[in-house]
Amino acid sequence: MAIQIGVTGWGDHASLYSHQTKGNEKLSEYASHFPVVEVDTAFYAIQPQSHYEKWIKQTPESFSFVIKAFSHLTGHDRQERTKHEAKELLKQYEESIQPAWEKGKINALLFQFPPWFDVKKQNIQKLRFIREWLSDYPLALEFRNQSWFQPQYKEQTLSFMKDQQWIHTICDEPQAGEGSVPRVLEPTHPSKSLVRFHGRNVHGWNKNGREDWRKVRFLYRYNEEELREWAERIQELKKQTPEITLLFNNNSGGDAADNAKHMQDILGITYDDLNPRQMDLFQF
Repeated sequence: MAIQIGVTGWGDHASLYSHQTKGNEKLSEYASHFPVVEVDTAFYAIQPQSHYEKWIKQTPESFSFVIKAFSHLTGHDRQERTKHEAKELLKQYEESIQPAWEKGKINALLFQFPPWFDVKKQNIQKLRFIREWLSDYPLALEFRNQSWFQPQYKEQTLSFMKDQQWIHTICDEPQAGEGSVPRVLEPTHPSKSLVRFHGRNVHGWNKNGREDWRKVRFLYRYNEEELREWAERIQELKKQTPEITLLFNNNSGGDAADNAKHMQDILGITYDDLNPRQMDLFQF
């Protein structure tokens, strides 16, 4: 499947579900719309294997997961760890995802680093350490600090990612200072690229003293022109990378699923191996 389109999580996309859909039925119904999903709960806690086993049963064989790395692995907790402690944490994370890995349902493991993870020797060493420890897995790398793509470092960053076989997570996001990255349309992995759509809410991207910052950060709906511009970029990326996964994360206002569906229509993509669609007997 050359281009897979999905969204972040499956719980908060009201346009996909009927009012009768229960919480424990949402993934199964989600998988009747899209062939891939981002598991964002893995960012907040290492999930038990039983969760992955359940999710596997609820999705068709070809369905895949982009599993976020646990926040303590990416340094969001701001805690210093010894190498031994870091290895133990990586081991716990790796063990947790084994049911999905053994079934061939991992699209990528997404390491999204915090805005303060800037380009310096210590952080480059951390990336090498993670890549070495998880050498068997497809690892996607997303920066949230623009220093990696400043003119003096951009080519070195991309070269490093190619050498280490990190999947480049290409971002569409607001350009709102140091904690945002520019759009860099260059694959770094021989077979995979990931594109994440965060919206373009410039004023809501950074905290700026707002208490509801996280609730409105991804409040944005892509319009027709913006999606068509991206469709052209995707076609160009296809010439350089065999597999592309598009994930819409602009869901503060419930827009992600609609934008993902619209992009699917623009690209003329149909997926034939999804779950059967649930029918509402009272809809005509």
